Amino acid sequence: MLHATLKSLLARKLRLGLTALSIVLGVGFVAGTFVLTDTMNKAFDDLFKQAASGSDVIVRATSAFQPSQAGPGGGGGEQRDPIPQDLVATVAGVPGVRSAAGGVTGYAQMVDPKTGDAIGGVGPPTFGANWNQTANAALELRSGAPPTGPDQVVVDAATAKKYRLSVGQTIRVLFQGPAREFRIVGIAGFGTADNLGGATLALFDTPTAQQVLGKEGVFDEIDIVGDPGVSDTVLRARVQDALPEGVEAVTSTTVADENSKALKEGLGFFRTALLVFAFIALFVGAFIIFNTFSIIVAQRTRELALLRTLGATRRQVMTSVIVEAFAVGLFASILGIVAGIGIALGLQGLLAAFNIDLPSTSTQLEPRTIIVALLVGTVVTVFSSILPARRAAKVAPVQALRESQETGAVGSSWRRLVAGLVVTAGGMGALLYGLFGTPASAGALVGAGAAATFIGVAILSPLVAKPIAAAIGAPIRGLGISGKLGRENAMRNPRRSASTAAALMIGLGLVAMVAILAASLKASFDAALNDTLKADLVLSTSSFVPFSPDAAAKASQVPGVAAASEFRQGGFRVNGSTAFLTAVDPSTVEQVTSLKESPGSIPALANGDVLVFDDVATENAWAIGDSLPAAFGTVGKTPLTIGGVYTENRLVGNYVVSLETYQKYFPEQLDSFVMVKLQPGADPQTVQRGIEDATRSFGNIEVQDQTAFRDKQAGFINQLVGLITALLAMAILIALFGIVNTLGLSVFERTRELGLLRAVGMSRRQVRSMIRWEAVIIAVLGAVLGIAIGVAFGWSLQQALASQGVTELRIPGGQLVLYLVLAGLAGVLAAILPARRAARLNVLRAISYE
Repeated sequence: MLHATLKSLLARKLRLGLTALSIVLGVGFVAGTFVLTDTMNKAFDDLFKQAASGSDVIVRATSAFQPSQAGPGGGGGEQRDPIPQDLVATVAGVPGVRSAAGGVTGYAQMVDPKTGDAIGGVGPPTFGANWNQTANAALELRSGAPPTGPDQVVVDAATAKKYRLSVGQTIRVLFQGPAREFRIVGIAGFGTADNLGGATLALFDTPTAQQVLGKEGVFDEIDIVGDPGVSDTVLRARVQDALPEGVEAVTSTTVADENSKALKEGLGFFRTALLVFAFIALFVGAFIIFNTFSIIVAQRTRELALLRTLGATRRQVMTSVIVEAFAVGLFASILGIVAGIGIALGLQGLLAAFNIDLPSTSTQLEPRTIIVALLVGTVVTVFSSILPARRAAKVAPVQALRESQETGAVGSSWRRLVAGLVVTAGGMGALLYGLFGTPASAGALVGAGAAATFIGVAILSPLVAKPIAAAIGAPIRGLGISGKLGRENAMRNPRRSASTAAALMIGLGLVAMVAILAASLKASFDAALNDTLKADLVLSTSSFVPFSPDAAAKASQVPGVAAASEFRQGGFRVNGSTAFLTAVDPSTVEQVTSLKESPGSIPALANGDVLVFDDVATENAWAIGDSLPAAFGTVGKTPLTIGGVYTENRLVGNYVVSLETYQKYFPEQLDSFVMVKLQPGADPQTVQRGIEDATRSFGNIEVQDQTAFRDKQAGFINQLVGLITALLAMAILIALFGIVNTLGLSVFERTRELGLLRAVGMSRRQVRSMIRWEAVIIAVLGAVLGIAIGVAFGWSLQQALASQGVTELRIPGGQLVLYLVLAGLAGVLAAILPARRAARLNVLRAISYE
């Protein structure tokens, strides 16, 4: 049997090769994700260790926790109060301390001298700091000199290269306070890296850094170097004894480990997101494998029956098919690992395009990656072949006397209907519970529910494939014999057509869901603006990053402006879970927006209370006057009194405090956006030009009316949808390979039939056209099923997010119709090779083929 299995593999290597390709792509995506994130982890681990090697102990303020999101302006998310500058002298006098130097960091965003546009801000942070090689031993000059005066700056090498900055140039830098101009005196790197993970960095001398970063008289940390022979732990303990309450001493190794852990937590989300798309691709590949082995087993009916006649047991026949699947899966997984290295390099190039520069290190192919890739690829392939293998084992010896059978029978309709409905209902139930309930692992439950729903629909689809295919193919019946036969071919094998279409159904179903969610987000945002926005103009940045409060101050002085109301956002914790709050100016917020708040809420804000979204308050049984169990990174647990509730949260989220309260608990004060209300009779265009002139020096401020602001938000949503669709394209590509494979197997199966058609006068062109129409019908069948599921998923997701502001359901009919058209075109492309092979069959050999 082993010999027969090997011969079978070699005889069908091309057909199985196309099947293996779907696994190669899926496994490659999985392996590439692990290779990329492992390489990033190794690179930054090395960089953090190298950076920390310059100091032995670091003094800093204590922090209750580190929020999970980046801080204002991308400032890293760490919330610590600064420490008094005179602590430097205190720790310098501790026995065993050789030197101590203070360090400050904060928001500093450079402006491109050529275009006037702000540099960076999308994703990676924009840092400013003092020149301090004790704090970062990896910091080194590539050219020029360190900063020594109030008008001098050193910039990171990545920014210098990308924007062609050189020593001697003048550059404008934006701060939390007034912007200033500096002369570039040096270009610096970090060991082999040009920057720190894509962050832009402007370095000043210490007095200048303290001034421009708003930290005069204080430092963020003190970096200490010990005497030779004094261990880090001993030195840390001595320094800690000299420090006041609220200030801690930690070893530089601890800080490096903290930075590495924080980075890995961030990369963990990145890795999980990529793996989700990778497993979607593998899930689609599983359908292709199942379909391929089903067809091959049906085509080998006589061969398998002969083996039974010669003494092979059912178990041996089933094992033979599974061994074939194992060999295909193992081979494809090995190729997938190799492909994964290339995919990782491609993803690394994509990160570089977003200015995320990785320190130089070798590509990391961990044993875990190899094991996971081999297991995933092999297990998926073997598992997908089990049902076809069971069918193979049921072949009776007497069938050796019959012709090879097609895979057209649907089987027991009743059993299929019951099984399909049960699996679909179970999947939708799990999906809805994950979205609307409070399970421990909501994400996993939603994913499992969606997968089960797809499987359930795939089980049911052969029951509806024939009538749907007939309806799809109805318009092409009048296109001659090719169209008529293409339609009949798609209809006569409902199980094969449905199985092939199911793979495309998954990809397009998820794409349709994303399209519906995007349309609903846009409609909800439009409704929020229409219902709540009173402002005439909005100030924000092109990259959606916070900016200096000075912009609001300058805007408020423009003639015709009645109010320029600031909005700030930050992370804190409620009941131990991370949440977000919005800070507003109680004196102006009612002029620019409506929160639909309870009476007395705005005065309560001014008194330091917090406002809570009504649904959140109801869910937690909170009432006005209750204490909100809040915690902030700088001070830890700090209960806030609930001063009111509101029902409109689409612009401000679930918690609102005053700007004054925000200043108490957040180190950096940057505005997320500013809403401007005009005086009665003021000309909007004149005022808008005035604000643009007043804020031009910031380089990154956009002044927009409501229409432009709405379009900007829609553009951001479109970018996100484009990224998700691009990642789902791998699954759709695999599904198209499935159509190619199925049509190829179908051509092989119908060799004699095609020969007879050619013998009675059908031209090669007509044969190609027939195969293409069959592919189009199968592709559109998958699109129809996918869009139907996508609509159901989109509705469920919108309903689940209604409390988060996604209150409007929109189904983009034109976009979904476009997907149907594109699916048909994809079917034409998928049919090129099978149609070409069918048209080139030798007529005499085809007629005599068995």
